[in-house]
Amino acid sequence: MIVKIDFGALTRSKWFEYLLRFVLGGLISAAAAAIAKSSGPEIGGLFLAFPAILPAAATLIAKHERQKKAKRGLRGELRGKQAAGADAAGAAMGSFGLAAFGGVAWWCIPATVPALALAAALLAWMLVATLIWAVWKYHHRWTT
Repeated sequence: MIVKIDFGALTRSKWFEYLLRFVLGGLISAAAAAIAKSSGPEIGGLFLAFPAILPAAATLIAKHERQKKAKRGLRGELRGKQAAGADAAGAAMGSFGLAAFGGVAWWCIPATVPALALAAALLAWMLVATLIWAVWKYHHRWTT
């Protein structure tokens, strides 16, 4: 499976699919806010870092892949699972980048100009996520 940006997916999605993403994302964010209120901002922040639309996106990606295969008269269950898995893997890679962002911001903001701390944190996010993706891609090339 090749990971790529597909802007055509925006036109293939139905209005109710966007609504589903919006509602699930809102529910996950509301749950994180409730956790933060009861357990404190440190714990709540961990839950806010969860990709709020990931569950809805994964199910919709799998559905769209199955539909594309069905148009060709093929079964698309495996392809749907692979596409949803690739999306989840990307979210996990981004989450490690997010952890790097949080760590650098936490360390730099008190000691420097907030704008510089933000720039350093963004750079850390990009570098960590890209490094993890490159290692995954290199490893995947030699194991398949």
